[in-house]
Amino acid sequence: MSPPLRIEVVTEADRLWAVEAAWWDLFARCPAATPFRSPAWLLPWWRTFAPGPLSAVAAWHGDALVALAPLYLEEASRRLLPLGIGLSDDLDMLAAPDAGPEVGDAVLDALASRGGWDAVSLEELAPGAAGLGWDLPPGWRDDVAAQSRCPVLSWGDAGVVVPSGKARKLRMARHRTERRGGTVELATEATAPDHLDALFRLHAARWESRGEAGVLADPAVQRFHRDATPRLAAAGLLHATILRIEGRVAGAFHGFRRGRMLYAYLGGFDPAFAFESPGTVLMGHAVDAMAAEGAGALNLLRGEEPYKYEWGAVDRVNSRRLLRRPAP
Repeated sequence: MSPPLRIEVVTEADRLWAVEAAWWDLFARCPAATPFRSPAWLLPWWRTFAPGPLSAVAAWHGDALVALAPLYLEEASRRLLPLGIGLSDDLDMLAAPDAGPEVGDAVLDALASRGGWDAVSLEELAPGAAGLGWDLPPGWRDDVAAQSRCPVLSWGDAGVVVPSGKARKLRMARHRTERRGGTVELATEATAPDHLDALFRLHAARWESRGEAGVLADPAVQRFHRDATPRLAAAGLLHATILRIEGRVAGAFHGFRRGRMLYAYLGGFDPAFAFESPGTVLMGHAVDAMAAEGAGALNLLRGEEPYKYEWGAVDRVNSRRLLRRPAP
């Protein structure tokens, strides 16, 4: 018989860091959870941004953490929002597969006992997310709506089937790169900082060529990635590559990997190498690296950029669920 469920509302950053080891244990028991729900991602996010009072809910069976809803209060809107918002593509609660449906009820009960807020906004919930299954207390209002399209390229054990037009462009890009001695390097924990330097530089060059800044122009966002990326690498969750052509960095792919899912997060390339199509070469390398191990998927994350569909990706739609409790 398992011990009774114990609920803790975490309001201090020191306590959130103190549960890191238990958080990692919970993450390991949730094989479907993405790197966006790991301590390697969310703890640096909180340390960098901390946009409002912390109001995370932890559920324990004895010394084992069985669920974590990392939330904070946006005081202007009186909404509880998930840690990681804005930079993450999956913001569901982390819950052990055997935690039971009562965990969601317990989280809402714990939140309901606290004042200062009017609604819980659960953002970027993938199909099947735990947050979509929470039962509401009597009198609460519920609003679920489509939020973001996340194109996903999936394949079976037979391998990847890339549309013929894209496959031809990939072959051409590879031939052009090979003729100039192009090589692809996989980042390690030791080389992750150098990879980030290249990513920041190339991402800026790409957006400046369009007369725009890009998300990485924000110094706070750069600080966050410098904090999170080595932690992701140490946990085996980083999949980042650099393409070198004639000794120069021509492109960078910054992604994450867990199990048979690869997440294409950010990229950049030197406009001087546009003829070689570094982005296409690096995406093809990522697909091949995953497909070599059998069935899997490449999640191209939020956004409906045309290049994603050229690879044969199919939309997966994330949802927002807004839970409003009754006015006092």
